[in-house]
Amino acid sequence: MRGGPSVLGIVLAGGEGKRLMPLTADRAKPAVTFGGTYRLVDFVLSNLVNGDILRICVLTQYKSHSLDRHVTTTWRMSSLLGNYVTPVPAQQRLGPRWFSGSADAILQSLNLVHDEQPDYIAVFGADHVYRMDPRQMLKQHMESGAGVTVAGIRVPRHEASSFGIITPAKDRTRVERFLEKPTDPPGLPGSPNEVFASMGNYLFTTKTLVDALQKDAEDPRSKHDMGGSILPMLTERGVARLYDFDDNHVPGETGRDHGYWRDVGTLDAYYEAHMDLISDHPVFNLYNRFWPIYTHPGQLPPAKFVAGGIAGESIVSPGCVISGQVTGSVLSPGVVVEAGAVVQGSVLHDNVRVGRGAVVRGAVLDKNVDVPPGATIGVNPERDQELYTVSKGGVIALGKGQPVD
Repeated sequence: MRGGPSVLGIVLAGGEGKRLMPLTADRAKPAVTFGGTYRLVDFVLSNLVNGDILRICVLTQYKSHSLDRHVTTTWRMSSLLGNYVTPVPAQQRLGPRWFSGSADAILQSLNLVHDEQPDYIAVFGADHVYRMDPRQMLKQHMESGAGVTVAGIRVPRHEASSFGIITPAKDRTRVERFLEKPTDPPGLPGSPNEVFASMGNYLFTTKTLVDALQKDAEDPRSKHDMGGSILPMLTERGVARLYDFDDNHVPGETGRDHGYWRDVGTLDAYYEAHMDLISDHPVFNLYNRFWPIYTHPGQLPPAKFVAGGIAGESIVSPGCVISGQVTGSVLSPGVVVEAGAVVQGSVLHDNVRVGRGAVVRGAVLDKNVDVPPGATIGVNPERDQELYTVSKGGVIALGKGQPVD
């Protein structure tokens, strides 16, 4: 006998992540390293697993090898109990074509739904940093009798063009309108400078989702996108409901990190989210043992500080050897900072080496970047603009193994 409703988790992890270049030049965005030892996909998978959604399909497409390898080697569930987390690549089940949108990705993967026959389907994005208990959202969804419930978070109105925007009805739960990345949406009643942004997390009653996907597939004008096509369709039918993320509480949260959610789709957002991690009382706390974020850090020795090496207000992962000075930074496993080197306000991925006397400031260096002795990054803005990728906010980014001049 089943103890409760059956829920299938579908994680959308097929996006190219163009705005996060050069970090996505050789990998899918959900596979990008975050917080030292994690991948972005670890956050959504941890939330689902902590929330007892234990059968999860990760839909992949672009440059997915790194993501597939991480999911298969890290996320091993109990096969005895029938639980799994499995990557599902684009398979061209409906003909010789790749996914043409997030809705089409699920349509082409409906065999997973037919095999599992769940009561509900949780469709979550793969590239956000947050903690969330999906059981609380599921409870509201079941009680409301909705066809779909979409998680929303309040954001400043001037940021609306980056998100799907939810306009709630007067009852504050029914979705009256769903606008995909509007330029001038109405503000919220009582808070005109705020709007509800979609978090990219949806809970569907299975029949509602399957019917909507099949109808959408017949529309040649559709973008076949969850936010741009499916949610507006279900909103027009009157079966869409809003779940306010502010109502969600996870064990071990603090008043400071309650309701934290970041879309890290740009270099600036990615960098700023890292800076949120490193304060004494962080805006997002990686050290909450009651709602852990899971990953596989690898078999590495502890970090080591030698020859007067120091680090302050920083995260230093296993396998690092620090002989220089590190402040306000996040270091992934295997980073080496040699004597006399200075690293300030930076994010260094696996196996980066900063040579003797080198300076790195305000930068994101992908794995295996070797900064030669005496080289500088973040010291001469004009030179950095000529040699490297520099974001609108001034973050300097180097791709995997990129040479440093």
